[in-house]
Amino acid sequence: MALLSDLINLNLSDTTKKIIAEYIWIGGSGMDLRSKARTLPGPVDDPTKLPKWNYDGSSTGQAPGEDSEVILCPQAVFKDPFRRGDNILVMCDAYTPGGEPIPTNKRFEASKIFSNPSVVAEEPWYGIEQEYTLLQKEVNWPIGWPVGGFPGPQGPYYCGIGADKAFGRDIVDSHYKACLYAGISVSGINGEVMPGQWEFQVGPVAGIAAGDQLWVARYILERITEIAGAVVSFDPKPIQGDWNGAGAHTNYSTKSMRADGGYQVIKKAIEKMGLRHKEHIAAYGEGNERRLTGKHETADINTFCWGVANRGASIRVGRDTEKEGKGYFEDRRPASNMDPYVVTSMIAQTTILWNP
Repeated sequence: MALLSDLINLNLSDTTKKIIAEYIWIGGSGMDLRSKARTLPGPVDDPTKLPKWNYDGSSTGQAPGEDSEVILCPQAVFKDPFRRGDNILVMCDAYTPGGEPIPTNKRFEASKIFSNPSVVAEEPWYGIEQEYTLLQKEVNWPIGWPVGGFPGPQGPYYCGIGADKAFGRDIVDSHYKACLYAGISVSGINGEVMPGQWEFQVGPVAGIAAGDQLWVARYILERITEIAGAVVSFDPKPIQGDWNGAGAHTNYSTKSMRADGGYQVIKKAIEKMGLRHKEHIAAYGEGNERRLTGKHETADINTFCWGVANRGASIRVGRDTEKEGKGYFEDRRPASNMDPYVVTSMIAQTTILWNP
């Protein structure tokens, strides 16, 4: 008798050329990921060769019941680390039957910014540091924390090792390898300052692909925690009190910034970012005011400042960038639940296209 694990791990290529494509999209809250699968006649690696599909938008908070059909348009293809073989994950965005992007489709506007010739010429690169917290499913409390209680104070947990400091490493390592398998440019992982909190980095990735890759990396993480019986939280301040919040620090550079003399370009870009501080904060994630307090390696939400090697600043410039006179800067304001399509395109729009 076959075991359930045997059936899950069946290699379809032994008997058929057909593959399974898991279509992924963002639900009505702007953070809830949804997906469903369909069978295709053979392997596909080009999103333009994939069929459009549809779903019931009234069940995701994205359409009324009397006109509930929403159209899925494939935008990016990744290898499926769960089904493996030629099976794929497909990142989609959503449209009305008439072809208009629905209000929660933030990718559409981002793609217009990234296809602007001035932006294309500058080749914007992003490195996004996604922080998250692993929670015990039954009690909604961080992994490794005593139920209803607290661990020792912060200090030994950041990049820590040992059963009393690193909680959930099996989930984290599984996610790391699954993302690399999928073709996502994950550049590293580490334990964060608050116990039960971790970080993975996606990048450097150019343009709209940064958003595609981060969303699919989030999807893979949600699927792995589902298997492990845990819950992942992207709340920017999951535990109140003297505990670090969770951000999505966004590292950014353009072709001009990476070239000789780029440090002057970086300083002009940061100046423009400061002039639009309120607009950026408004787009950088829900509940961010609970995190950006001026404590725990953050700048106050109402104040814009930048500095070299200053993790208490809104924007940090690295020592190497200052020394070499070119490089990148890090926007430390985005919350862990930000939409990467919104944040990456807004940074490009402000620094490249906007003229104060």
